[in-house]
Amino acid sequence: MKQVQGLEVLTESGYVRGTMASESVQVFKGIPYASPPVGQLRWRPPVPSQPWPGVLEVVEFGPDCPQQMDVGSRAPRQSEDCLYLNIWRPHEDKNSRLPVMIWIHGGSYISGSGSEERLDGTNLAQKGVIVITINYRVGLFGFLAHPQLTQESPQHSSGNYGLLDQICALRWVKNNIAAFGGDPDRVTAFGVSAGSASISLLLASPMGEHLFDQAILESPGTARPLASLATAESVGLVLGDDIESLRELSDMQILERTSLLAPKVRGLTTPRILRPIRDGWVIPEDERPVLKSGRLHRMPIIVGTNADEGSEATATWPIKTVTDYLSFIDSNFSVDDAKQKVLSLYSVESDAQVPGRVAELFGDTQFDYGARLLAQSMVEKEPRTWRYLFTRRRAHRRDGPHHGQEVHYVFGNLAARYPGELPDYDHADVFISKAMMSAWVAFAKSGNPNCVEIPDWPSYVVAEDNYFEFGNGVRKGRQWRKEQLDFLDRFFEGSFDRGR
Repeated sequence: MKQVQGLEVLTESGYVRGTMASESVQVFKGIPYASPPVGQLRWRPPVPSQPWPGVLEVVEFGPDCPQQMDVGSRAPRQSEDCLYLNIWRPHEDKNSRLPVMIWIHGGSYISGSGSEERLDGTNLAQKGVIVITINYRVGLFGFLAHPQLTQESPQHSSGNYGLLDQICALRWVKNNIAAFGGDPDRVTAFGVSAGSASISLLLASPMGEHLFDQAILESPGTARPLASLATAESVGLVLGDDIESLRELSDMQILERTSLLAPKVRGLTTPRILRPIRDGWVIPEDERPVLKSGRLHRMPIIVGTNADEGSEATATWPIKTVTDYLSFIDSNFSVDDAKQKVLSLYSVESDAQVPGRVAELFGDTQFDYGARLLAQSMVEKEPRTWRYLFTRRRAHRRDGPHHGQEVHYVFGNLAARYPGELPDYDHADVFISKAMMSAWVAFAKSGNPNCVEIPDWPSYVVAEDNYFEFGNGVRKGRQWRKEQLDFLDRFFEGSFDRGR
């Protein structure tokens, strides 16, 4: 594809014209990578975007997928017409074949945006990479399974539309990024939470092969049991029997029904709906057996978690007393000896201790366990496997770092608005941000995060269970929550054997 100089670039669908994000970085906001998934395209796989005449001015972020949470987005509105991506590239290097970093946002698969203020790619792009953020369908728009949707599908599948959007965006990048000065053979997928969980799923899915070349997974929800297509279909019927009638509803009418499929308290060891499912097409099987058997796609990865992954997510859960806690354990760990081990590893002696133990259980089952398993599995195939632990608390904070709080540091946007975040930061936060940005960019360039700022980050070794810590400074560490994660590995082994 011929590259066009300056702020006009020729894509497969036509010319786009961006603007300057700074003196040294160009930005292209709101490029459509697929046709609007509206009308009869609601709850269908994404369709490539249609060609447009002339030059498309891409100077405003595209709409966000309809959602109920404030994520600090800069999008002008919400709409089902949400399949857009944004590109930041160094102005002076537009003729180079630069490494590419494509961010997949989090949000528990029911919220999130590639236009979040904290995800602005200007600072990363200034370090010599092309940065891309994307939107994809979330909630009922992205992950509704239904018998009639399965029946009308040539693949006899339904549900994973948001994941198919991500695949479409990744293919768009492979096909078009050379025109922006990017190297299509040096693409790093990176993301947080649901975004990195999606990357992990693609590492285990046949459809994920050759979509990207490296990955950085921040707090991935990896290796959890997935709902089957049949289970998700039966839950989807709660919305109604006739899919055509549901297609006639407005996007706001669909959004209002989210709570019908999204319980207030998440099961820790059981499958969830409104997230990717085992549909037999995009995801043929659970991740854990794929990881355990070494059948994931081989590539360099960085994977890690934060010190306090659970306390914010579980703060409003109605589990406040020892009695509540024992019932909660009983519902998640059905085997008697497993219950006893949980009560030993996550013990409580008073009601005051309950919220902390629930938060630890949430963090370990939803993030810490899967992140370690992914590192263990990948390093058997690819020695360029790196693990981190983020422990830096924001200046003046007495708790955390909570789930997702490393994102500001990775993008170098410490002052960016995000709900629940404090803008206060000091020289230590600036130091950690610069270190993480440099390591992430070095990895995108070479598959190795070691650089001038981080010269001694060792690759992962299973026997050592080592990691690199980003805290008040940087240092090496070993065996983060090893006893708890070893127990969960044994528990999930039995759970999958029982076909859960």
